Order: sequence, then structure tokens, then C-alpha cells
Amino acid sequence: MTAAQPEIQRSRHRVVSGTESAGTEPAAPSVTRGRDVIRTHLKLLPNSPGVYRMVDAKGQVLYVGKAKSLKKRVASYANSTGLTTRILGMVASTVDMEFITTHTEVEALLLESNLIKELKPRYNILLRDDKSFPYILITGDHDWAQITKHRGARNRPGEYFGPFASAGAVNETINALQRAFPLRSCSDSVFASRTRPCLQYQIRRCTAPCVDRIGREDYDRIVHEARDFLSGRSRRTQEELSERMQEASASLEFETAAVYRDRIRALTQIQARQGINIPTLGEADVVGVYRDAGQTCIQVFFFRSGQNYGNRAYFPAHAKSDTIEEVLSAFIGQFYADKPPPRLVLTSHGIEGRDLVEQALGVRAGRRVDIRAPRRGAKRQLVEHAVDNGREALARRLAESASQRRLLEGVARTFGLEASPERIEVYDNSHIRGSEALGAMIVAGAEGLLKNQYRKFNIKRSDLTPGDDYGMMTEVLTRRFSRLLREDEDREGGQWPDLVLIDGGAGHLRTAGQVFADLGVTDVALAAIAKGPNRNAGRETFHVQGQPAFSLETNDSVLYFLQRLRDEAHRYAIGGHRAKRSHKLGRSALDEIPGIGAKRKRALLHHFGSVRSVERAGLADLEAVEGVSQRVAKSIYDHFHSGD
Repeated sequence: MTAAQPEIQRSRHRVVSGTESAGTEPAAPSVTRGRDVIRTHLKLLPNSPGVYRMVDAKGQVLYVGKAKSLKKRVASYANSTGLTTRILGMVASTVDMEFITTHTEVEALLLESNLIKELKPRYNILLRDDKSFPYILITGDHDWAQITKHRGARNRPGEYFGPFASAGAVNETINALQRAFPLRSCSDSVFASRTRPCLQYQIRRCTAPCVDRIGREDYDRIVHEARDFLSGRSRRTQEELSERMQEASASLEFETAAVYRDRIRALTQIQARQGINIPTLGEADVVGVYRDAGQTCIQVFFFRSGQNYGNRAYFPAHAKSDTIEEVLSAFIGQFYADKPPPRLVLTSHGIEGRDLVEQALGVRAGRRVDIRAPRRGAKRQLVEHAVDNGREALARRLAESASQRRLLEGVARTFGLEASPERIEVYDNSHIRGSEALGAMIVAGAEGLLKNQYRKFNIKRSDLTPGDDYGMMTEVLTRRFSRLLREDEDREGGQWPDLVLIDGGAGHLRTAGQVFADLGVTDVALAAIAKGPNRNAGRETFHVQGQPAFSLETNDSVLYFLQRLRDEAHRYAIGGHRAKRSHKLGRSALDEIPGIGAKRKRALLHHFGSVRSVERAGLADLEAVEGVSQRVAKSIYDHFHSGD
């Protein structure tokens, strides 16, 4: 805040009715009693701007409001008419009020937004999602620049591009960029330890500077091109690539020309995927509001450097009587309370006190911020597109099972995910002393368990030590995600999980993390669930990369949900292992002989009584069996006597 800090006046006064005395329970809520509290405070209130808070008997803040004149605004609550039933309920619950005076109404608005986000009062319109936005970072503290996702304080040297609507939008953009600008995405520690190129090099998403497959000058040129593209200079970048392709072709360096051709093609695909867009828009947020069944969805689209950086849906909590304009105004104040606002905010509806909100955002940004509700033209199309997305998001939310949605939201909070996971994959292994080893994957989402997407993995590696659980997990995850990278590298097929949950402990988590590092998978959350002491259910320990291990309360519904997922993966793995073992037990040495099918096998066993007797039989005895020709008898005999 550039203006002087607001002066703070905290006035605490409790009105005691005739039936209430010290040491007794507070009286039941009463509108008359609440108005008495308000009138008592009115005597000391100034006509200056400020923020007021209404507090209940438990000391919890009921409502935070701002006012151009504290005295006039608070006086409106003491009137006997003009208040809705909901506001009358708030007045009845009020036993105390607190005030902060400010120099200007703009300061009051900024302070109100901050306090609402911090205190989350029951009677305010609340923005419940307050996660920070991620950025793309091209690092500047390493000889070979890394392109990576970044969230939090921007204290690492390098150039930041964003904000993006979500981690998914960043990951999608990085994946697309790597096709046009094959820069490394691995961490510095992985980069330093590489001795051979990873899968990202094999699929042409990295130039493998870790093993000197590219020179410094050529790599720095790609870094420069990526910066230009992210800064909105995509046309210049494409023209430069086209010129180099022509030069390489003229010099008969057709392989080099083909590389430039593929990069130009990838760049074109990135631009084609932008959807509805205005290249000249520059820096703007597009905010669309849709309401149905008493609920509101606000969709925010982010445009930076002429590019669409994704969108995010919000479902603010509010009363049914609140108008769209009131909800939108409260949303914008809280949304930018801890985020830098862009130069332009396009909205689907007008907002209350637009001039005041613009001034407040300008104070926060340190420059002018415009808020407009366009009525026609390309900008109106953008707003309508946001409203359409809001309609679809709200329809999905209303159609979802409320209990399942709460569980997935709880999973997101537990593991620090960007949003509720749409797809969770759980992995487990099963074997008996290393024999008939099998890996299993189950899938869960908003509709529950997706059994048609379960998968089994027969362990194929012959160099594994029997019972090597880590080695089996490495094979399963490598096969699963290598295939995803080959078949759905753009993450458009709906097969990429938001969360991978491993049945195991810290060692299993490290193993999975190493597989992801080797494959260059950076956009899938990893966690492990370890059984409690003595394998007690309810005392499980959870492991997440970069965090200490933790447990959940034994009565936590999210814990029960994760236990069910773990148990389902275990059931599926055990079932697959038993079926595999039973199949093997049902086989005999006769199944290994070419030309012996079920009918001949049955005839031989009926004739001789056992496989052992077949093994000892002479050639003439074998020929005597019905359906066994001389040639087949010779094949059977040779199979059992080849070592004689």
C-alpha cells in the first residue's frame, strides 16, 4: 500500500442485558439486543472511512465491512426496517464490534479484502480457493538453463513468465514448449548425475546437454528463442527458425533442416491450441460469471504476452439474495488481495463501485488498472467464452456426488494438490518369495472406482532378486509412464493421473521419484501410504516428496477413502497373483510339447494315469493311445528323453 498506513481504533464494548450477569451463559440471540450493541458503539464512531467487524458471543467475526463513513454505515444496522432476514440474523448474533479507521475509502477497501481472506466471516461473500499461481521459470543460476514450474517467492535467479491459471496449465505449456524449444526440465542434481540421455531426449523434448549432445552456443540460442516466445515475440521466433531451415536445406544439411521443420511445426501447433484469443490483448484477465440453482461459478482466464495462460473456476460462498454484481465485486477484491492485478480486467457484468475498485487495484499494482465490461466485439467474445466455461463447470459441480467431491477435495488438501484430482492411480505388487511376481494399478476419479481402466503388469525382468519390491515397482512405473509419454505426450487422452499413490513407505516413494526423474515426468504428484505399526488400520503413515511423513486423524473420512483405495489395489494385485499361480499349477510338462492340445493331453492322462507314467512310456506304448500318431508319439518321446 503506497498511502500512509491506516490508523487503528479498536473499540470493544459488551452490552449486558438485565437477565445476564458475569459468569453466566450469554443470552440467546436477540435483534433488539444486537441493535443495542450497535447503538452503543455509534456514540463513539467518526464520519471517516474505515472497516468494521461484527463479533458473536464466541468471539468469532460474523462480518467484515468497509465504509466511506463508519458512523453512517453502522447506523443502518440499527434501523428497524430495510434489513433482510439474513442480516437481521447477523445483527441478532452480534455482541461486540471492532473498528479500524483509514485515511481513504480505497485503503478501507484494501483492508476489508485482506481481513475477509484472513478471517473468513460467515456472513461475507467468500472466495474459498486462495492458492497462489504458478509461473514458468527459465533459470539463470546454472550454465545450462532449465525450464521449470515455479510457485512461491520469486527469489531464484532467472526469468519468470505468468501467472498461469494452474499447475496443469503450466505443465501443458512446458510440454508443448519442449517440442519447439527442447530445453532440459530435469533438476540440477539429476542433470549432474546423468551418464546417458533420458527418455526426453529419445522423444526429442530435450537436447541432452547433460551428456554433451549439444554445444553451449546452440543451447543458449534455444533458450533465447524460448524467452522471445514467452514474451510475446512468437512471430519473430518463427521467422528466424524458418530462415535457418532454408539455410540448412540450401547447404544440403537435410537432417538439420528437418529438425527446424519439426520445431516450426510444434510452434504452429502451440499457437493453434490457444483457442479463442486476441494477439493484441497483451496483459489481461477475463472474468465470466454464471449462476444457477443459487450457486455461482466465476471463470478467470489469464492472458499474458498475447497468449492464453489457462483458466480456473471458482465457486464463492454467498447468500442467495446476493446479486451477481455484489458477488463479482467481492470476488475481485479478494482475488487480487495477494496477487498482482493485470493492466486490464474484462468482466461479464458491471461491478459495484467500479471506480473505487480500480483505484484500490491501482494502489496494489503501482500503476493504473482498468476494469471493463465489454458489450460487443472480440473482447465481448472472450467474456462470453468465459461465461460458457462457467456454465459447464457449474453443471459438472451440481452433477457430482457431493460426498465424492468432498473426499477428493480432502485428498487435494492432504497432499497439497493444485485442485481436486480427476484421476488417481494406486500401485501395488504381489508375489510369493519372488515367484509369479505381478504389479497392479487401480484407478479412481469423481465417479468412484474406474474398474475398466485397471491394469496388471507381469514382471518380466529376469535380473531381479526374488522379492525385490523396489525393482518390481521400478519396472511397473517405467512401463506405464514410458507408454504414456509415447502415446499421449500432449496429455489430451485423459489417461494421465493427477496423483500416483504407492502402497509402501519412504523407500517406495524414492523409487517412484527416481523413475519419474529418469523419464522427465514432472507434472504428476507422488505419495506413498505405509501400514501402521503391527499393520494396524487407522495408523497409516503418508510420505510426500519434500515433506516429513505425517498421519491423519483416525476418524478422518479422507483416511478411510485412501485406505479403501490402498485395499482395492492390494485386492486386485493379490487376485491377479493367485490367478497367475493357479494357471501355472494347472499346467504340466505335456503343455510344453508342440502339437499336444487339450484333447490329446486328456487322452494321454486317461491312458497312462499321470504325467510321470507318460514320461516313462515307450514309443510303442505312446502310439497305442487314441489320437496319437506315430509322429506325435515320437515328439512326446523325444521331449522326455532328449537328454538321454
